[in-house]
Amino acid sequence: MPWPLRMLAGILLAMLLCLAAPARAQDTAPRIGVATMLPGTIFFERFGHDALLVEDPATGATTSYNFGFFDLEEPGFLRRFIHGDMQYMLVALPFEDDLAYYRQVGRGVSVQWLDLAPGQARTLAARLADNALPQNARYRYDYFTDNCSTRVRDALDEALGGQLRRQLQVSSHGRTYRSESVRLASPSPLMALGFDIGLGPAADAPLNRWQEGFIPMRLADGLRQARLADGRPLVTGEHELLAHATDPEPIQRARPWWPWLLAGLVIAFGLRWLTGRRPRVAGGMLLPLWLLLGLPGLVMVYAWGFTEHRFAWANQNLLLFSPLCLLLLPGAVQLLRGRTPGRLLGWTLAVIALGAVLAIVQSWLLVLPVQRNAHWVALLAPIHLALAWHWRPRRFAAVD
Repeated sequence: MPWPLRMLAGILLAMLLCLAAPARAQDTAPRIGVATMLPGTIFFERFGHDALLVEDPATGATTSYNFGFFDLEEPGFLRRFIHGDMQYMLVALPFEDDLAYYRQVGRGVSVQWLDLAPGQARTLAARLADNALPQNARYRYDYFTDNCSTRVRDALDEALGGQLRRQLQVSSHGRTYRSESVRLASPSPLMALGFDIGLGPAADAPLNRWQEGFIPMRLADGLRQARLADGRPLVTGEHELLAHATDPEPIQRARPWWPWLLAGLVIAFGLRWLTGRRPRVAGGMLLPLWLLLGLPGLVMVYAWGFTEHRFAWANQNLLLFSPLCLLLLPGAVQLLRGRTPGRLLGWTLAVIALGAVLAIVQSWLLVLPVQRNAHWVALLAPIHLALAWHWRPRRFAAVD
């Protein structure tokens, strides 16, 4: 072959190699997805779960990067849990191994594959692999602001250069940490009750869609609506891998306050009547009532003053679930024995009633940070006021 032709062939070959290089680089980029697991029946599964998936284009193997692991056998786990200093960890495992558990317990699983640029996908995969190393895997867990779902959300946002956050934080559906927690915990009434009573005003600020991402199902909704810089959808495909075989995810239900007020008035008038006509029966009802009101109050005081559960701080339900109710227990015992309680009962009831009045004022005038506890005010304030009126200190003076 003449040398001009050899030179031309060499140039053409070099051009083909240059054109093929980006294609080969693109072929080696992993595929990134988000697996969303629907809620389970165990209390810590009520909020659902998710994980980041990295599919190796060379082998087809998919690694699940799961931020939801914790060790119940870890020394001091219970103490740290109570104090609000829980430690979770990121674990990388074959996705089929991760999927096997959800198949066994009947929880639905779907996957959303994402349209990340090759460089973004490779960078995210490398960061996840580094984060999963034993020395980097642990993190301080927070139920609302730093959990297994927010870790997935934040990793994606970092890979996208902040595009996801910019899109999701501009709108709100008016949901709150309290409303979402009570909704998802509603199949377990005691768990839902604990959230509703134990959360303070910080849990009642309206969430934007970015903050709603602490719930895996809400994050999946946000990803469906997210767009790339050129307007293309972030999610290229979504597939159900496992059908959900347990109870469906609870829906949001309105909670009007007036039925609670009606119940509170009926209980208040009933106790007022029994206290005057059937004191022993009244004592038998007041003993568990004051116990059930006082013990949660002690827990609230401990959570506010001695733990890191910051969403339980400044809980205005303390005005209704007063620890002072425990001081009333001897008076209830006196009633059960057919005796007249001492003056301490009347003065303690007066202080508790004052707290109930403050709760009413706060609920109407919003002089403190908003806490959505109008239903508890409607139920308990009439009871406290009715009992304080019956056992008002002046009544003891008249008897003396």
